[in-house]
Amino acid sequence: MLLKVINRRASSQNRVRRATAFRMNKFDIYEIVTQKIIDLLETGVVPWQVPWRTASGMPRNLVTLRPYNGINFWLLLCQRDAIPFYLTFEQVKSLGGTIRKGEKSTMIVFWKLLKSEDEAEEKVTPLLRYYHVFNISQTEGIDEKRIPKTDAFDHDFNPVTVAETIINNWIDCPKIVQGSNSAYYEPKFDLVCIPSPRTFFSDQQYYSTLYHELVHSTGHDKRLGRHAKIKNHSFGSQDYSQEELVAEMGAAYLCGLTDIQQQTIENNASYIKSWIKTFKNDSKVLIMAAAQAQKAVDYILQFQPNGQSTN
Repeated sequence: MLLKVINRRASSQNRVRRATAFRMNKFDIYEIVTQKIIDLLETGVVPWQVPWRTASGMPRNLVTLRPYNGINFWLLLCQRDAIPFYLTFEQVKSLGGTIRKGEKSTMIVFWKLLKSEDEAEEKVTPLLRYYHVFNISQTEGIDEKRIPKTDAFDHDFNPVTVAETIINNWIDCPKIVQGSNSAYYEPKFDLVCIPSPRTFFSDQQYYSTLYHELVHSTGHDKRLGRHAKIKNHSFGSQDYSQEELVAEMGAAYLCGLTDIQQQTIENNASYIKSWIKTFKNDSKVLIMAAAQAQKAVDYILQFQPNGQSTN
């Protein structure tokens, strides 16, 4: 009987040690990953790259075939069109096509530099111009031969066991649907949609992207309720940008915890950089997002095996 008591006590102590070790490891990871992201932001990072290529490809202008960049990239990517080519109204006409009745355009922006001279020096004034574009699927009458073919990236996907475990053991995980043209969380249906893992350039980037959307889902009213506190849900607003920062910081933490951080951290940092500009590079915003991201990750890790509960 005494032996059973000792064994139970030892077992209990081991669980405490494992839980304590995990919490300490978690806190270390939060601090380490945050510092690495700050270091990358300070030294400069390459522009964010979409880590997958589906058959829809990158949003491009059909006439010039140049990809859209900056805010226009995000505006068009959010449309989730199956075909990635866009045209202005005049470009549609020039190709002998028309806009289908009832179709609505998407607004994009363009900075034009106006030069003026006075007696002292030449001045350059930036002028913001607005354009409206239509996806090729919204038109008719354009020769299909003008539309380039796009092929999805394809590779043999090898699941990362520890990364899968985090997802599989989260009992409050939303439904995950693979095979979409883009990655997004749909709060109305509590649904995460993500491209096929085979279309990602690396297995690690698949998990980083999936983690990003899962962190978004923690803001649902039935979880942490973060979304209910967001006043402006429109794309590009500060509230929207703040939520994107939370999701990407959370994804970076989960990548750190599953030891795939080295393959994903630079793209995490460059994504964060693209959104933090909304706040004029205010470093306090990153710290605020980090705090919310920690809560989101703690929520996801709440029901993990081997004493990894945060309760």
